[in-house]
Amino acid sequence: MITAVVYSESGGTYKTTMTANIAVALERMGLNTLVVDLDPQEGNLTSLFDTGEHRSDPDADNLVKHILDMPDGDFDDLIENTEEGVDILPSHDMLGDFTSNLEQKISYETGMKNMSREEYPRFELLYDLFWEKQELHEEYDAVLIDPNARAEDLLYNAIFALRTLVAPVKPAGKGNLSLEGLEELVGNMESQLDIEIGLSCVVPSGVGQTNAHQQYQEQFENTDAFDTPVAIGNRESLMDAMWEARGSAFKVVEERWKTFERDGEMVSEAGQRRVRDRELETLRRLYELAWFIATDTFDTDVDPVLELDIRDHEKRIIDLRGSERTEATTA
Repeated sequence: MITAVVYSESGGTYKTTMTANIAVALERMGLNTLVVDLDPQEGNLTSLFDTGEHRSDPDADNLVKHILDMPDGDFDDLIENTEEGVDILPSHDMLGDFTSNLEQKISYETGMKNMSREEYPRFELLYDLFWEKQELHEEYDAVLIDPNARAEDLLYNAIFALRTLVAPVKPAGKGNLSLEGLEELVGNMESQLDIEIGLSCVVPSGVGQTNAHQQYQEQFENTDAFDTPVAIGNRESLMDAMWEARGSAFKVVEERWKTFERDGEMVSEAGQRRVRDRELETLRRLYELAWFIATDTFDTDVDPVLELDIRDHEKRIIDLRGSERTEATTA
């Protein structure tokens, strides 16, 4: 199955929106897909998909309680379905206190079992929950995690559980620093946890038309150190509209969501967005990214053809067969 953590330690790399778009693309390719939101901050994957009604309720059952083996209900009841077919394990405020709660658990259990803290498998808890207790591989073809950005227990649990990273980076000097930090993190985690962690690909995101951006993009694409299957252009309008549409960029284009001014107020409505070739190209690249992860990293057989049913327009077809750069065409 496909398992990947979409991780970047710096902001502005479309990490959350990229996770959503990869998940929806995999779902459209015919894979039963689950996304896990480990980010306790506002503006996370849970908000994007308009889920997590009980995320602020301290008494509600949530993923942290199940990771720490103190659930208040069935695990399956935590999972919500999104409008686009992807399942989600939503965020909860308790994620922000994960490390302090974990420390309490470790203190109690090591005391009861007369073991040292160093012996406690603190990074293996999510792995055990997903694969040993819940056997998610029996139900899902793909599991993606959108983690918190800080290198702490939640992130380490995510990496230990899924073992593969997808790394969005900025096409600038800071992007190189982020990549170096990611490589250092992978190396440290492999050494500390005694596991192999794969880097599926690096994705330059927010690429503009400046010479500097183009040079950085070429640098990423021409290196042999890692795969760079696509670069995502600077599509702030498209990515921002995802938050209004409460869904993926595919939904934004198909339902033609747009934010605009009306009678002195900003409103967001479906049916207003123009169908732009550059945004169709962005969808093609997002679909190609998911296709690369599925086929190249995990050797999974998926549908290379995407049909876009655009409101009040003819259908469009994106076909990845036979060409590295197949343009969107009218059906």
